[in-house]
Amino acid sequence: MITYFLEHLWQVWLIVSILCLILELTNGDFFIFCFAIGGIGGLITSLITDSITAQVIVFAVISIICIFFVRPTIVKYFHKSGRRSNFEALIGRHGRVTDAIPQDGYGYVQIDGDSWRSHTKDGQPIEKGAEVEVLSMNSIILTVKRI
Repeated sequence: MITYFLEHLWQVWLIVSILCLILELTNGDFFIFCFAIGGIGGLITSLITDSITAQVIVFAVISIICIFFVRPTIVKYFHKSGRRSNFEALIGRHGRVTDAIPQDGYGYVQIDGDSWRSHTKDGQPIEKGAEVEVLSMNSIILTVKRI
């Protein structure tokens, strides 16, 4: 079995590349993608030479070059600066108070169907049904102001 893999090492490199691509689908930061490209380099090298050392060196060099030169370009293209994710996307959004915010207390604000625990920056109360704007977010608590 081991001799089969040593004679057909290109299959191992193909499996490494495919696994890296699958792992990249769960991550999305294009770091593991660089190892998939390195695996393709190892695959091509295995077709040229039987030296495992050369294959591993080509894999490492291509992966490192990809991390430092290709990845930043891909990240810049796919993660444009105008796009925000997670909680950053809530800042500046408008919502409706579903549970009144008492003075120096907490209530709930609904944004796109999700309810968020909220308080006001200045501690002033806001009644149920009022429109608010999200100023900031600390953990899972929004700081809002009346519009």
